[in-house]
Amino acid sequence: MPGSLSPAQIDAYRRDGFLCPIDVFDAAEARSRRDAFERLEQDFAEGLPRPLPDYLRTNAHIVAEAPRDVAYTPAILDAVESLLGPDLLLWSVEYFVKEPQTDKIVSWHQDITYWGMGETDHEVTAWVALSPANAASGCMRFVPGSHKSSIVAHTDTFAEDNLLSRGQEIAVDVDEADAVVAALEPGQMSLHHGRLFHASGPNTTEDRRIGCVMRFIRPDTPVAVGERDYAVLMRGCDRTRGRITIVPPAGNFSDAALALHAEVIAAQAVALTEGAEQTVGSYEPA
Repeated sequence: MPGSLSPAQIDAYRRDGFLCPIDVFDAAEARSRRDAFERLEQDFAEGLPRPLPDYLRTNAHIVAEAPRDVAYTPAILDAVESLLGPDLLLWSVEYFVKEPQTDKIVSWHQDITYWGMGETDHEVTAWVALSPANAASGCMRFVPGSHKSSIVAHTDTFAEDNLLSRGQEIAVDVDEADAVVAALEPGQMSLHHGRLFHASGPNTTEDRRIGCVMRFIRPDTPVAVGERDYAVLMRGCDRTRGRITIVPPAGNFSDAALALHAEVIAAQAVALTEGAEQTVGSYEPA
């Protein structure tokens, strides 16, 4: 299969459900990507239809250049192509931030639980560190091999200290002794499967923990919940046309981009809020 990963790396991903670390940017490039993100925070803190964090946590690539620049990095696409093949769609991009000295955590969960794609294996998450992601700053922890199970039951907690949109957590016991710490230096990336059990702890350091997180899928990934879904064609072609292929407008937070973002969020909210007993703020209409 084309791509940059070795056969041994591909085998490790298939076995464990994750792979890390993978070098993507050098230190200067990682700092440049972080600076671009933090300029967005400064320049667009006010005046948008929704709070800025809603855009940065949900489909940021639709409204801003910085996340698109990361997603189009050849080293990322080459690695993902090794796992998914030559036809690649970008389903979402988000920035995941833990502020310094925060007690915010991410509970044990499976990403794909609420994506409306069913039990598919045709997806992979690329998590690029833009600042140090280690045990002290609250990096991800993975349970190797847990992606081989089905989607398990989850409970929505809506806990204040949980960074997930629903505070969702796996409704089965997870043995912390089985977990592997996925530490990353700025510019390094991890890849993980959507059914992999993973979590992260608080950031006890004096720096922000910033990750740019991209969800890639194959064109034949099903739309199991909702009437329609959207994605950006990154490589190859989309023969199935199961999703609406979009081209995000150039620039940052243009009127056209904001309108497209609202359209995509409205469609994806059908799956991402299904069964929730409380409001899922990021997916509510502006």
